[in-house]
Amino acid sequence: MPGTDRLRDLSRLPLVAAPMAGGPSTPALVIAAAEAGALGFLAGGYKTAADMASEIARVRSATSEAFGVNLFVPGQATREPEALSAYVARLEKEAGDLGAKVGEARWDDDAYGAKLEVLLVDPPPVVSFTFGCPSTDAVNALQAAGALVAVTVTTPDEAVLAQRAGADCLCLQGAEAGAHRGSFTNDTGPAQDHPRAALLARVRGSSDLPLIAAGGLGSPHDVAAVLAAGATQAQLGTAFLRCTESGAHPLYKAALADPRFSSTAITRAFSGRRARSLVNDFMRAHEDAPAAYPEVNNATWPLRTAALAAGDVQRMSLYAGEGFRAAEQRSAGEIIERLASGIGRSPRP
Repeated sequence: MPGTDRLRDLSRLPLVAAPMAGGPSTPALVIAAAEAGALGFLAGGYKTAADMASEIARVRSATSEAFGVNLFVPGQATREPEALSAYVARLEKEAGDLGAKVGEARWDDDAYGAKLEVLLVDPPPVVSFTFGCPSTDAVNALQAAGALVAVTVTTPDEAVLAQRAGADCLCLQGAEAGAHRGSFTNDTGPAQDHPRAALLARVRGSSDLPLIAAGGLGSPHDVAAVLAAGATQAQLGTAFLRCTESGAHPLYKAALADPRFSSTAITRAFSGRRARSLVNDFMRAHEDAPAAYPEVNNATWPLRTAALAAGDVQRMSLYAGEGFRAAEQRSAGEIIERLASGIGRSPRP
């Protein structure tokens, strides 16, 4: 089927279940989303290529519907090695309090090349990229193998770069979105956190590509509003964190409804990359975390694992978008049915 026809076919799936790395996006969630008429994504991040391939096989064995796989584009090692060393040293007492040790603050590429090879051999219908723009060669190769390519962008300039690389569609991640910012660099700049509506308006005015809108969506009205504003699809992640098929830990799910957690903020404390999370004690104590991803992520992993085992939610990474209170403890199919109920209606002002 020509690419334009496949894009048109996928646009009939107006809801997208976002890839949530680290456990929440299970094959069961992707299968449930597909069977409910949404486009679900497996998260390739933090997995081996073999584990990713196994999850793809599980989805294919259970459904013939379309789904996608997301990869992290590797960045560069930190340009702040001294700040990284100092930060790791400050974490040692906190880790010790939990009976853990700080992990090795090393850089890695998340097995990007090996995962890309797996997808090139037998690609899913859609492959998406986060944390950067894949090379034009990689985009062309995936398209030649039969996959559509989506690129996550957080600014109008990134949208231009992704379009030049040959992307089939763009995922526009507004500043309201939970978890890691999908920005192409790990810098801190003055104009990097565009609200979802403003980003959609800017990019829609300069691109003819299909646009997936993401960031803080949690209600039928939110979904209807972004579709009415020109998005082809609405992507939600936090809305599925508490669902039956989510792999999020019960403590994580409970925190989303816990009155102790009343707001979100963007932090580098857990991973060294800017990410939106429920505000907890660890975030407050480490506002000075350096720009060092995945070095900080690798260093804090044992600490966060120990916090989980101890039931210490104040030291866990509780990634969530601004609409986290809308997350429901229901099946993914029921959530999708509710979110889709407003599609076709005129959104309230």
